Amino acid sequence: MSQTPTAPITQDVMTIPRKLPEGAANLVGMTREGMRQALLDAGTPEKQIKMRLNQVWQWVYHWGVRDFDQMTNLAKDYRALLKDHFVIELPEMVSKLVSEDGTRKYLVRIAGGHEVEVVYIPEEDRGTLCVSSQVGCTLTCSFCHTGTQKLVRNLTPGEIVGQIMLARDDLDEWPTPGKPKDETRLLSNIVLMGMGEPLYNFEGVRDAMKIAMDGEGIALSRRRITLSTSGVVPEIARAAEEIGCLLAVSFHATTDEVRDKLVPINKRWNIETLLAALKEYPRLSNSERITFEYVMLKDVNDSDEDARRLVRLISGIPAKINLIPFNEWPGSPYQRSDWTRIRKFADIIHKAGYASPIRTPRGEDIMAACGQLKSATERARKSRAEIAREAGL
Repeated sequence: MSQTPTAPITQDVMTIPRKLPEGAANLVGMTREGMRQALLDAGTPEKQIKMRLNQVWQWVYHWGVRDFDQMTNLAKDYRALLKDHFVIELPEMVSKLVSEDGTRKYLVRIAGGHEVEVVYIPEEDRGTLCVSSQVGCTLTCSFCHTGTQKLVRNLTPGEIVGQIMLARDDLDEWPTPGKPKDETRLLSNIVLMGMGEPLYNFEGVRDAMKIAMDGEGIALSRRRITLSTSGVVPEIARAAEEIGCLLAVSFHATTDEVRDKLVPINKRWNIETLLAALKEYPRLSNSERITFEYVMLKDVNDSDEDARRLVRLISGIPAKINLIPFNEWPGSPYQRSDWTRIRKFADIIHKAGYASPIRTPRGEDIMAACGQLKSATERARKSRAEIAREAGL
């Protein structure tokens, strides 16, 4: 999959939401169980429910159809019944920015007028969509721009899976009925690394990912989905059992003293407690390695001793360590580690037997890189000093 770099552009795609029929329910976001019950409640005969569920499910989640009249294998009277009871609605795409490196950042409006950001990252062999799970965030990680925006609310399953469907719209990637199946995927991977802490919206994330993983719908393998958490320990085992996708952990420090400042949730579940939960995750989920995300902050967490301590801490956990050069944002109290320091840090980890890729910053010119997401209408105008004070620096 190749992408031709383009100059940064803004595509204005504001839409006016249409008025929904009185009492109509949105099919987008319904799990199989939920859609089955909704179709029954709308008057679908019990003896037809299995067939009708499969038909409607595929039209919505596999073919990406939004108009009931296009569901041509359904009788006209049944299509009329569906129109009386349901809608197929996605969140609104407000705007799209395209980076010089091909990264796309979407500003998406959800119910209540709130906005979240979604990022699509193209690569040679894959395309990854970074999905948001909350408006804002409760965690206030001091190096993260999203963390300076207060939590507004959790996203619904429809608002989460709707981000995937919007991206497929933009990439023109829905299959066409009657045409040969195309195995090429522009959107091949999902990472729950956008705005919010996914495990603080467990049910919404779980149900959205069940839809994404369904083989007759969007059909992404669980090994193509990575959930990133800052360490909500009580939900980690549950995520293994009920979602089963790959896990990434925003680790970022090797002592409780430093992690308390960078990732304040550490004050509730410290490094020792977190690591104990992580040791069980691969066994419970039949997963592969856990990814440890480690943002490189100059003179904060990037010493040789930090690297050696990190290796000791994760001993016994199947793991790789993603080293993330810090992506600066207005008012940030931190600086990116020097490249020579990052490479030395990576070398220590690599020699200890762990993969230690250095993530190439993507979409920095459109504020789409890791830790930079923050909806335009909610941006707090804080000074560098205020942010540093809140971080305890």
